[in-house]
Amino acid sequence: MNRKSLLPLLFGLFIILTSCSKYQKLLKSTDNEQKYEMAFAYFEDKDYYRAIQLFDQLQAFYRGTDKAERIAFYYAYAHYEQRDYILASYYFKQFARSYPNSKNAEESAYMSAYCNYLDSPPSSLDQTVTLDAIKDLQLFINQYPKSERVVKANGLIDELRMKLETKAYDIALLYFKMNDYKATILNFQNLIKDFPDTKYRESAMYHIAKAYYSYAEKSIDSKKAERYQHTYDAIDNFASYFPESGNIKELRAIQKNAQKQLSNLSALQ
Repeated sequence: MNRKSLLPLLFGLFIILTSCSKYQKLLKSTDNEQKYEMAFAYFEDKDYYRAIQLFDQLQAFYRGTDKAERIAFYYAYAHYEQRDYILASYYFKQFARSYPNSKNAEESAYMSAYCNYLDSPPSSLDQTVTLDAIKDLQLFINQYPKSERVVKANGLIDELRMKLETKAYDIALLYFKMNDYKATILNFQNLIKDFPDTKYRESAMYHIAKAYYSYAEKSIDSKKAERYQHTYDAIDNFASYFPESGNIKELRAIQKNAQKQLSNLSALQ
């Protein structure tokens, strides 16, 4: 590397080191007014890491003053901008509780729930955060029913409920693949109960019927009649909802076999 190309690199390094040195002096300084000004300057420059460090120091010093509210609000947003949604949600919620009369209280209540929405994992993972997000969004809607954010909040709830719906469906289907027919039936029935408008209704009802038939076949003699009858009824129920389904032919064949088994069992009594 020649000297001409090295000079810009050295100059840039010098600027970085000088900036770091000034920032370290600022952190150690007792001039809280300067820290206050610089914290917001760093925030505006999108240097959220440095802003957070200064806000950390300033919160205790300005507690109980007019400046404390502004610091707390920007402190929450600094974590949000760093995509630390867990802490951001916590600090937004804390702000809304500490300053219920603030002009930023509504926004903070919404942002606390929105951060949980952003932190909600894929449906294949634990959905505790998803449930928290739904709860917080609904609390926001209840608290601010006339807010312009209500429409957005309802949309987010719908998205999160779809994730829970998919989670429930995947669990039920897994039980079916594991040949645990009792758990299959229970979980698919709960899916339909919890999500009446589910897009998985046809598949759920199809697997319930098939699970009942397999459950009946593997049952002890004293339980067979009851479970073959459940099979027969589940298929009739499926047909009433989905008469044009591509699965009707298969299920009617199963129903015919179930009816035959019921007749045989009845003849033995």
